[in-house]
Amino acid sequence: MLPDIPRPLRFIAVGCAAAGVHWLTVVALVEHLALRPLIANVLGWLVAFGVSFAGHHHLTFRGHGVPVRDSMRRFFLLSALGFSINEATYAVALHVSRMGYQVLLGGVLVLVALLTWVLSRLWVFRTPAPA
Repeated sequence: MLPDIPRPLRFIAVGCAAAGVHWLTVVALVEHLALRPLIANVLGWLVAFGVSFAGHHHLTFRGHGVPVRDSMRRFFLLSALGFSINEATYAVALHVSRMGYQVLLGGVLVLVALLTWVLSRLWVFRTPAPA
């Protein structure tokens, strides 16, 4: 049944799960432990990384043929780049906007998800060309 689901829809499902984990982690840390949103965002990203990699490795790009070690290393680099963009954008948004930190984080997560899709497809899980 999984092959019948188009890859972009699988990406969206995994991305939504990871973004949900990220967002819920940040909100829980801010609301219950009084962490600052930017600090909580780092921890939210670390928790969501596991969800995101596992989902994309096993579902979105299933059958890609890239060894786990290689795809995890690449995905971590991509995720760290995405998170750097996320954190910088989030910091600016928190500084210039009067919107709630939760809403701003949601917008930033969507923006970074689009970048992640393109780079995951073109680099992280790209099947090596036959020799």
